Amino acid sequence: MPAPRTLPDDDSRDVESFATILSEELPGNWTVHHHQHQAYEDQFLHAEDVWDLNDVAAALAEYALGADAHLSSDDGVRLYVTLHPRHEEEFLVAAMAPSGAGPEAFAGVREPDGIAVPADPVRAARAITADLLPRYDVALAQVRHNAMNPPQPRPAPDAQVRQVVMTWLEDGSLAAVTTVRPAAEALVSEGFVWDTASSAYVLSGDDTRAQAHAVQAAGARLARLGTATVLRAAARPAAEATLPTPPPGARTTARTR
Repeated sequence: MPAPRTLPDDDSRDVESFATILSEELPGNWTVHHHQHQAYEDQFLHAEDVWDLNDVAAALAEYALGADAHLSSDDGVRLYVTLHPRHEEEFLVAAMAPSGAGPEAFAGVREPDGIAVPADPVRAARAITADLLPRYDVALAQVRHNAMNPPQPRPAPDAQVRQVVMTWLEDGSLAAVTTVRPAAEALVSEGFVWDTASSAYVLSGDDTRAQAHAVQAAGARLARLGTATVLRAAARPAAEATLPTPPPGARTTARTR
């Protein structure tokens, strides 16, 4: 597949510095985990919980972003920060989905899509506090409600869990799994092709821009069907997943106020 699009060589934005200062401007106490990507595929490992099917998902699919940061608050909120590939004076910030909730809890819940923020951490914190965090709170409340009130099983086919799991594969393609016919039809209409070998609907990564647009369009169609979409990175081998030390380039800083 063609290489992903890259950022300009003279791009001087520093994700780690921006995220660290941003954490000091947001309300509450935050811990910052910074990741420098050694390869394009690394960004998907750090972005697998990003709760977005809009600009952030498109940027991840189309560009090699080089670095990201996770901000974690004392009350469990997690934010993902990376460079905005199309605007050199901006960063992208997205909420990260809560861990521990099953896929069915996300059914019918609209993703609190991320936002572009200025490179000024003070202004960025204001935008996040006024826009992203309130939408995240609404989505999180819906997920928690769904988790505490799971739908009762029905004998009809419609009782199947209404969700589509999309997994980034090593070759850059995207595999989507669903057992619901309307969801499958939505995927096919946006360019996904059934692959018998993998038992999934696969979207080629040969054209990353087209792939990003197809993911957004498919997510919008599925949302209108009341079907949740979950993006995941391909599972790492067990030996790699249990390494006791962080990979090179990963740094952690903590701040308390």
